[in-house]
Amino acid sequence: MAVKIRLARKGTKKKPFYRIVAADVEAPRDGRFLENLGTYDPMQEPAAITLKTDRVNYWLGEGAKPTTTVKSILKQQGVTGAPAEQDASA
Repeated sequence: MAVKIRLARKGTKKKPFYRIVAADVEAPRDGRFLENLGTYDPMQEPAAITLKTDRVNYWLGEGAKPTTTVKSILKQQGVTGAPAEQDASA
């Protein structure tokens, strides 16, 4: 089972709020997920981000691939468990 760390949208129309979740690649965006890893609220200034860094590092260690947006959020929060980009150099 391939796992991605991605955003699941919550909130109302024009007021987005996201959960950062670990989910199976084939699961729908707002559907079933394996674990809730944090939240992202872009409506606040600056954007409010909460993370369970130990669980994010666990999933990254298990081979979960973060999406582009989640990767930038993790980098901004200083999560060091993100694997190095070794695939591009090989």
